[in-house]
Amino acid sequence: MRDFTKFGRILVPMITPFRKTDQSVDYTAARKVAKYLKENKLCDSIIVAGTTGEFYALNFNERIKLFEEVKDEIKNEVPLIAGTGSIYVGEVIKYTKIAEKLGYDAIMVVTPYYCKPEQEGIYLHFKKIAQNTSLPVMVYNIPLFTGVNINPETLAKLSEIENIFAIKDEAGVNPLQATEYIRATKGKIPVYSGDDTMVLQLISQGGVGVVSGGSHIIGQEMRTMIDLFINGEVHKAKELFQKLYEVFVSFRGLKNRINPTPIIKAAFELMTGIPTSTPRMPLISACDEEIELIKTTLKKFGKL
Repeated sequence: MRDFTKFGRILVPMITPFRKTDQSVDYTAARKVAKYLKENKLCDSIIVAGTTGEFYALNFNERIKLFEEVKDEIKNEVPLIAGTGSIYVGEVIKYTKIAEKLGYDAIMVVTPYYCKPEQEGIYLHFKKIAQNTSLPVMVYNIPLFTGVNINPETLAKLSEIENIFAIKDEAGVNPLQATEYIRATKGKIPVYSGDDTMVLQLISQGGVGVVSGGSHIIGQEMRTMIDLFINGEVHKAKELFQKLYEVFVSFRGLKNRINPTPIIKAAFELMTGIPTSTPRMPLISACDEEIELIKTTLKKFGKL
């Protein structure tokens, strides 16, 4: 298995704060979010401009500015992974080269979305990106959002490329895909869960950790749960998961949101006082009922 220890087991896709007045990026608040994650040891690595960071709603200059501000705040104290994904491979490479120049430690690249490419197209997309950077590349599979799955055979081909170091898998309908990935790659590629609720199931299949939006709130509890499981205290890990499940359910909101980002952002603002609760359209803010649900959950877990 490729060495994942530099990046650890808990990777947080950092939320991107927007101002309530005009939905412009609040870079000052972004620095505060990054600092809070670091100082409270809520993660092993920070992903900038991931899905929870609403990368799809940022223009080119905003994403680069976000890379710059977070790097300037964090320096080399926590590994930083730049979310450089886009539909067009040339744009991914532009983002990637800038991230590399800024001193980022790795990149995360989502499968091209909307266009639903064939498996060979997916392979060539990631191959070209990997060939144009010396940075480690995390492949990001989220078929619910992209409309296409990375098949195990495709990941097996990608595993032959030296700087493709891991995959974040949010398989959705196929909870056993982690096993299929590990078998197909002969264990070369570390697999991270892209779903907070599936982390124990994935680790039991041979996965290594989680890319966790929820760890903005419960990163310390997530770490405890993973450590308990890895150290063989499976029953204690299961008991903690049962408690945390209430938090995960609250992230879905009263509207059964597919994208939990607005709920996570509202919870983080309530917990820290950092102005983060506004998402950028077309996402909408948590409603009053959802805010009350979040408050109740945070109080129950001692976060308020």
